[in-house]
Amino acid sequence: MTNYSVFNNQNNPLYTQINNAYNNPAVVTTPDGSASINGRLFTVTSASTAVGGGSNLLIQITNPNLSGRTLYVSQITGGISAAATINVYSGGTVTGGTTPTPFNLNFGNATTSIATARVVSGTVTGTPTVFLTALLAAGQFAFPFIGAIVVPPNRSITISVGTGAITAAANITWWEY
Repeated sequence: MTNYSVFNNQNNPLYTQINNAYNNPAVVTTPDGSASINGRLFTVTSASTAVGGGSNLLIQITNPNLSGRTLYVSQITGGISAAATINVYSGGTVTGGTTPTPFNLNFGNATTSIATARVVSGTVTGTPTVFLTALLAAGQFAFPFIGAIVVPPNRSITISVGTGAITAAANITWWEY
């Protein structure tokens, strides 16, 4: 077999091919699926929220200092009742609102997330760095990242949807290792 390396190193794990037979089936899954199987895939939702004029729907996930884990953002999803803008920030300060408990997407697993969440209608303060901005039409939106956004300890990610008098919902899904 040409082009198949038989050697293993840190940057190129041992190459294998799964032989999926009827009497010995194999399951191949995405990183999200693997994290969920292991009880490490979590989500937080803002639920459907009425946002007043001049405000934004904010949802923030913070990885506490010395948590010992890293957050890998899987996706940001949601929906809006009218055209709006989504901004995704590294950092920022979000005050007030609610502090929903992250939900483990493996319904049979009791592992809890180390992340803290905050949902509020308002404005991001502090010195956040915007790294994604998109104009949204009314309807649903989805931004798949498949773990490409890494939130180490003592860092946060903030999502802002608005501004304007809209009804919006935002969800963020991540895994932890």
